[in-house]
Amino acid sequence: MSVVSVYAIFATAEEAERIGRIVVEERLAACINILGICRSIYRWQGEVETAEEVPAILKTTGEAADALISRIAGLHSYDVPCIAVWPIEKLLLSYAEWAEQSVGPLGNA
Repeated sequence: MSVVSVYAIFATAEEAERIGRIVVEERLAACINILGICRSIYRWQGEVETAEEVPAILKTTGEAADALISRIAGLHSYDVPCIAVWPIEKLLLSYAEWAEQSVGPLGNA
């Protein structure tokens, strides 16, 4: 099984949906789960900032993770977006098979 989760933070739910739709259509991700608004506290350009942001979890394969990270970063509104890969230790086999079939060259589905 080569499915991984990609965690990303977006400025708005609209940005998460726009980027999520693109990467699913391009078969870089099987799906995206857009979560509720969160409050983030972080240091940026020497100042401590607070912002409302939108986290999301995308599912992809380990082989496609680098391409997915690059694509999200290229579409993202932030100069330095949070995009992290989380390994999945265990997963329902039928879900893993669906995710693996959903990622990859067009026409594999």
